[in-house]
Amino acid sequence: MVRSPFAEDAGPASDVFVTLGMLAEERGTDSAGLALLGAWPGLGGWPSLGGPAGGCRVVRGRGRFAEIWRPAYVPELDRSPVAIGHTRWATQGSPLEPRNASPMAVRDLVATHNGDIDAADLRSRFALPPASGTTDSEPIFQLLAGCKGPSEVTAVLEAVIGRVALAWVHRDRPTEVHLARGALSPLTVAVDTDQNIYWASNPRWFRDAERHTRARFSSVVMLREGTYAKIGMEPRPGRRDRPEVLATAKFLPTARHTDMDPRVWTGFTDDDREVDRAGLLHRAVHRPDGTSDLITVA
Repeated sequence: MVRSPFAEDAGPASDVFVTLGMLAEERGTDSAGLALLGAWPGLGGWPSLGGPAGGCRVVRGRGRFAEIWRPAYVPELDRSPVAIGHTRWATQGSPLEPRNASPMAVRDLVATHNGDIDAADLRSRFALPPASGTTDSEPIFQLLAGCKGPSEVTAVLEAVIGRVALAWVHRDRPTEVHLARGALSPLTVAVDTDQNIYWASNPRWFRDAERHTRARFSSVVMLREGTYAKIGMEPRPGRRDRPEVLATAKFLPTARHTDMDPRVWTGFTDDDREVDRAGLLHRAVHRPDGTSDLITVA
């Protein structure tokens, strides 16, 4: 979530964030976590949270999001302009290892990854430092941490082979969120009537959130494969603007032919799944020599 500074009541957006975390359990219960970041320019900082410098608290652990979340976090969540949540189904990296849970803090990034990628391929092509955990997510974050702009970001994203949807924040720019959908792993962005911006895997969750919270959504859009977006607020002296899309870029994602799996759309309605499948466009690596073809999956 990227919170609008103009909402009269922080409660509805916070309720949506927690609701999305609970709903996301259908896509993974091995571990879960949340990160609360930042402070709006000119509005003062957080109270002391006992966490690292820069206004960031990361809480994560084994099990369901409902087991990680605590009502005691509500005051901090209400003041956080950016909040990131994650639930994990462990495809690579033991779910018993706390360092493999997300959101992950890698260099200056706090980040999440939905999917499964060829991490060995990335490490063979790039000089990366040793990882602290054993997931396939950490190499992506190590590369993205060094990116200076959209062209460098998309170069990294085009180097990734596998299923990938990402969200990340640089801790020195905590009111800017980067979102990217590569091959297959779904990513939906929604805006409510207070101009809070959210993202999640499944568009159905936003319809469910409307039934269980006071929030109402003016827009719910599934991002197409190969989409990168930076959202947040442009700092302007003396002004507080609503969150907006600050930059976008397109890239061509690559998947292994084995990545096409019905579990990509776990929890989707039939209609949402077919709409998303009809728009898929990625390269598929399917030959022993590693070459690829451009395919459209419908």
